[in-house]
Amino acid sequence: MTRPSDAQTFAGPEHAKGRQHHADAELERVLRHARQRAVDDRTGRKNEYARGKRAEARRQEKTSPGTDRDHDEHDFEPLQHNRLEGGHAGDPIEPRLLPEIEIVPWRKTQVVVATVHPSGSRPHHLKADGPVRGTYVRLGSTNRQADAALIAELGRRTATETFDEQPVPGLNSEAIDFAAASQCFAERRSLRRQDLEALGLISRHQGRLVPTVGGLLLFGRDRLSRYPDAWIQVGRFAGTDRTELIDRADVTDYPLVALEQAISFVERNTRLGMSIGRLKRRDAPAVPPVALREVLVNAVVHADYAQRGASLRVAIFDDRVEIENPGILLPGLTIEELREGLSRVRNRVLARVFNELGLIEQWGTGVQRTIDACTRAGLPEPEFAELALRFRVTLRTEPIGPVIVDAVEKRIADYITEGDGRATAAIAKHIGLSTRSTQHRLASLEQRGLIAVVGSGPRDPQPMHTQHVRISNGRIRKRGEDRSND
Repeated sequence: MTRPSDAQTFAGPEHAKGRQHHADAELERVLRHARQRAVDDRTGRKNEYARGKRAEARRQEKTSPGTDRDHDEHDFEPLQHNRLEGGHAGDPIEPRLLPEIEIVPWRKTQVVVATVHPSGSRPHHLKADGPVRGTYVRLGSTNRQADAALIAELGRRTATETFDEQPVPGLNSEAIDFAAASQCFAERRSLRRQDLEALGLISRHQGRLVPTVGGLLLFGRDRLSRYPDAWIQVGRFAGTDRTELIDRADVTDYPLVALEQAISFVERNTRLGMSIGRLKRRDAPAVPPVALREVLVNAVVHADYAQRGASLRVAIFDDRVEIENPGILLPGLTIEELREGLSRVRNRVLARVFNELGLIEQWGTGVQRTIDACTRAGLPEPEFAELALRFRVTLRTEPIGPVIVDAVEKRIADYITEGDGRATAAIAKHIGLSTRSTQHRLASLEQRGLIAVVGSGPRDPQPMHTQHVRISNGRIRKRGEDRSND
């Protein structure tokens, strides 16, 4: 597939940095469950007098004895301006919202708290503008008008069917490349044709088996003709900006194959050369392999494939790797909650298949594994951002401190450093663990880029491990060790 190759085409749109509002701690406690949604007054002020009368009546009902009435009019002005008049004929929002509104004392004044619970009638829109032009989503501290794809996504979230579970009635089950699917499952189990329905790759529609959107995205014979943006665009830029593109690739294979190709491209363009003892020069990964894999897998699984003109993108710079997928976080999920391990699945078919293949162990844990891998490798935590209708994860490659290991890992690293390489059995004997436990430890160190496997193949009975240093100050620190001498 031929695509433009200039840096400008590859570069995604740059957007203003998100702003965070740090409220007073006391006010945050009062408003911690409140969600404030400002709506522009688009229908004029012809009902101003009627609204004022209703507001005055409510003030008289709500005001308790002893309340300072001098502040009432000012306290309710924002309520009138934003027209949060749930239950009245003048509601500016459709379908109707019924927020819980209460007045809470705060310091020497009062605060209006409006709590809007998740609605089963989403998406809501401004009545004056209609559903097409009047639907908005919240991005950081700003409101953004939703396009047709996002409006459809919001509607699907209130239904039981996700986008990738939808049947494609114009095709039959032969549109799924069973041989490709079987090859992907070969290392896990033998795939049978009846398994395609259990996995959600095909479904019954009007008495016949047809592929689902997810089935076509993963293993469709002619997938790109229907979903031309379901591919991964990877590129290496010179320096730290998008001025000069020096290498690129358009990865259009089936997603499970494309993942491995994208990972190989990133590793090839981010490796750091190291000389270790008397051994030859070797390459150390700038990004912990487990972090890179988790972020790429999440980008593929959680992308919004209903969007058009937006492929997945991986941009590599001297100091970072940026991975973007179309689709912001699903409604009700924030970046803070994402970092804490909360997750919502946008594409159930893709998530089910990736889970069956062991690529996602448990939904919602990938972000925390990524954060842990970066911090333990001495790198900054990954950065998460919503930009326009895309989601971006940034993995920094410049260390900010030494690698953090536990006592057993420190013993392994020291033992490997003493020689030109150590067999797994010798390492197990040295640290006093079983071979199986030692292999798990070595796998963790390798995934974090601390050691490399030397001369081991599938038939090698004694794989050798040698340390692969990628530490800012040339040393490994045990967890909890004093940093004063760094």
